[in-house]
Amino acid sequence: IPLWLPGAKEEILSNSPAGKVPILRHGYSLGNALGDIVIWESLAICEYLAEQYPDAGLWPEDPAIRAVARAVSHEMHGGFTAVRRAMPMNCRASKPGKGMADGVADDIARITAIWRDCRDRFGSGGDGGGDGSGDFLFGGFTIADAMFAPMVSRFATYGVQTDPVSDRYRDAVLNLPSMRNWMDDSRA
Repeated sequence: IPLWLPGAKEEILSNSPAGKVPILRHGYSLGNALGDIVIWESLAICEYLAEQYPDAGLWPEDPAIRAVARAVSHEMHGGFTAVRRAMPMNCRASKPGKGMADGVADDIARITAIWRDCRDRFGSGGDGGGDGSGDFLFGGFTIADAMFAPMVSRFATYGVQTDPVSDRYRDAVLNLPSMRNWMDDSRA
């Protein structure tokens, strides 16, 4: 659904009771009944997918590490309002140096602190019990990385300067084939 065009809100409302995106529509069967389930909230979509595909490793296996992954995902989902207001997500734009309104620097500092901490404790940069297999917050790609992907996109659009650990994390997310496809589709 192309956003911010005439009719977009009506089309979203025809697919989502909340009138917002993202939306997951998934066919399911319950006994003899077939139908579509509609899930309209990011974390609910993520949890549903983690339950549908338990072998995909969408959350870390260790319960304590999984709790940290959920905590940073929830913080991302509900926080960083200064960045969201001052640096709207727009994959088609390039606005280096723009968007540094009140509170944005504090949000950026907290986001990059999360990235450094998770990479150090749970990613391949540390020995904190993550799977250590990759460049993401908890080693391999998880829901936490999916939750931070829009922030990574904003940082790229606005040319946000970060530290070397955060730079490597940002680049790892931006270089994911699925992220490149998402960005290319958004630009188109």
